Amino acid sequence: MDLSVQIGSLTLKNPLIAASGCFGYGVEYADLVDLSSLGGVAVKGLFLAEREGHPPPRIVETPAGMLNAIGLQGIGVHRFVDEKLPELRARRATVIVNVCGTTIDEYAEVSRILSDAEGVAAIELNISCPNIKEGGIQFGCSLAGTFDVVSAVRKVTRLPVIPKLTPNVTDVSSFARAAEDAGADAVSLVNTFLAMVLDVETRRSSISNVVGGLNGPAIRPIAVRMVYECRQLVKIPIIGMGGISDARDALEFIIAGATAVQVGTANFVDPLIWPKLLDGIVGYMKRHEIVRIADLVGTVQATSEVSHG
Repeated sequence: MDLSVQIGSLTLKNPLIAASGCFGYGVEYADLVDLSSLGGVAVKGLFLAEREGHPPPRIVETPAGMLNAIGLQGIGVHRFVDEKLPELRARRATVIVNVCGTTIDEYAEVSRILSDAEGVAAIELNISCPNIKEGGIQFGCSLAGTFDVVSAVRKVTRLPVIPKLTPNVTDVSSFARAAEDAGADAVSLVNTFLAMVLDVETRRSSISNVVGGLNGPAIRPIAVRMVYECRQLVKIPIIGMGGISDARDALEFIIAGATAVQVGTANFVDPLIWPKLLDGIVGYMKRHEIVRIADLVGTVQATSEVSHG
């Protein structure tokens, strides 16, 4: 079985990536999970400087999901390079760094710093977090903003550039096209859906930021549809995510058009999910006599006719 997939110039040993924001900086899970066994580890978002994020409460459970408004709390790019990256290198992790910014210059500068650091395999541009007012989603909700951020980062790095797209737009595929036109090597989608949970007794929001991002199984069918739509419009690889809880969920994204997938919320439920996901994917490939996982990408039958192949 060939589980390897190609994202730009980067070859992943399998299509499973730990999603940014749900796996810390990777080192927190290193005693439970063999980081080198994963296709990649997308670490928590980094700005130039440290960031406190929003005050608690900032997470609340919902039916089949959770709402969060962490506010991109983080240690900043310099501390990450000095404190976290050496251990990730030692653990032989394939490190994808989620880059944040309040300005285009900040995105470019953080990306430049990471490009000079040993052990960074790719850059994921966070232009889609719904929980901060400055930067981020302001770029990701504008076609011109998406193009400008991606093209600015493209100029300062040779690493694969992977903008992470927001679902909080009318037509996500047009944003995938803008990213491709600007020189992106791939796109990842989707980030969380803007949502709200109220405490009816107090008539207040259940989180301090009032609104937050919805993730978990509740969003999966919408995310799969968006991956499918983007696959019709762009040629670059797509990394799909949103509510993956088992191997069938991951396979659904791949069949819809994702070359690789990110798994996030499920880590909170079962930190040992990774070998189960891989076993399930391998079992499926054996049953369907598929030798290369790459051959499964985008094989959805677009008609209502059921395939028994």
